[in-house]
Amino acid sequence: MHSTAFRAVHEKDLQTSPFRVFTSLLRLELIEQPELRALAERLLGRRQIFTERALELITLHEAQGGLDRTQASEFIEQALETFRWHSQATVSAAEYRQLHDQHRLIADVVAFKGPHINHLTPRTLDIDLVQDGMPQRGITPKAVIEGPPRRKCPILLRQTSFKALEEPVAFVEHNGTTVAGHHTARFGEIEQRGVALTPKGRALYDRLLQATNHALQAAPSEKNADRYNQLLQDNFQSFPDDYTTLREQQLAWFRYFPTECGLAAKDSLDKHSSLEQLIAQDYVRFQPLVYEDFLPVSAAGIFQSNLGDNQHAQYNAASSRSAFEMALGAQVIDELTLYQQTQQRSVQACAQALGLDALAL
Repeated sequence: MHSTAFRAVHEKDLQTSPFRVFTSLLRLELIEQPELRALAERLLGRRQIFTERALELITLHEAQGGLDRTQASEFIEQALETFRWHSQATVSAAEYRQLHDQHRLIADVVAFKGPHINHLTPRTLDIDLVQDGMPQRGITPKAVIEGPPRRKCPILLRQTSFKALEEPVAFVEHNGTTVAGHHTARFGEIEQRGVALTPKGRALYDRLLQATNHALQAAPSEKNADRYNQLLQDNFQSFPDDYTTLREQQLAWFRYFPTECGLAAKDSLDKHSSLEQLIAQDYVRFQPLVYEDFLPVSAAGIFQSNLGDNQHAQYNAASSRSAFEMALGAQVIDELTLYQQTQQRSVQACAQALGLDALAL
């Protein structure tokens, strides 16, 4: 799989739409069996994921340079059909089994009419409370919360989930008849977001997480969950847990704002003041920049565990960014650059508000 997130990239837009759509693209070249790869290509090649009316409205938009309000509303309704769950598969029961036996995700992508939305992710302020509370409500959660351990100052992203529902589907045989079956696709996920980390912070996070996994010598599961959580907590003692240190050691990204005191003292400020001096004088305050993306290695784990997959196949083929961008039709944006730009814009806004020519981090 290649994966990316479609989301707003500017802080002003995030205030309006703080949502993201996580999207995966099947890499057909990683399907090991040539016959199965050809089957997947054939099935995907003959499907149309957009309604005829959606395509008509796209053509109309291109011809007249836009849509009126009525047409725009209709387009949204038609576009939503692309992501609707369809209980009727586009393959026979035998074809589904072939795809499923190679990998559940291949069956999930190839065997249905379109790219259905398989989960929504509500955000919580206390994911440990959610994790502990799910069994009390008859919901079986994932064995462990993915991401860093519980902290006073949350970093990156912590997420948990419960397994996909087994849903009835109808497989279409080659003679036109249907065969009843089932498929697991849609599941629940919950997340708690923290501060975005700089490259230095990400490197430290990766090192501590790798040390935890190395010490565990197994994938986290119900059997070793307590040991995993303790190892994680112990290893992450090396990661500073206060925002002042995170900022001073350049482990995390922040936004900066002029304080009321700073604005009141604007006319008397030393024009050569540094950002650190202004913070020390309480003329500028800082706020952690929320991480808006996904854990680098979490998505595959979430899908694997939630779809009930016990396979642990390791694909050695290198990820091809150029091939992904060709399929995407656009360049993938580096999220670390986005955080750096957001931080820098906030520094520049502080300088402007305080009547300074520039402020250096």
